[in-house]
Amino acid sequence: MTDLETSAPETPKIDDLGRAYATGRRKDAVARVWIKSGTGKIMVNGREAGAYFARGVLWMLINQPFQAVGREDRLDVICTVKGGGLSGQAGAVRHAISRALTNYDPTLKSALRREGFLTRDARVVERKKYGKAKARRSFQFSKR
Repeated sequence: MTDLETSAPETPKIDDLGRAYATGRRKDAVARVWIKSGTGKIMVNGREAGAYFARGVLWMLINQPFQAVGREDRLDVICTVKGGGLSGQAGAVRHAISRALTNYDPTLKSALRREGFLTRDARVVERKKYGKAKARRSFQFSKR
């Protein structure tokens, strides 16, 4: 038998207040998320998530982990997010929510892994090179 077969099932990582914590990252954004049982309210930096992420695509992105495991309207989310733009912040919040869900209920890990929500999206902006206008764009050529 290997170590994986003999290991005990994972236990939930919940603090004294009944919350599960996780950190998520995307581009330059870092999100810290606490999840607890409740009515499905999502707060981001002290504001409603619908007001903070006004675009519908970003709102949909944040709700994807809950839809994948069928836990909409059962868990409250309190989140702080820093750095980057709104798109990167939404990706960071989604990553953090997914990781917090696995800490809250380890049986959800396989469903979230299957959808790809636990994998950190490592794509970041390419750095600017010297002698170039941007990362790859050259300056306009002038014959004369």
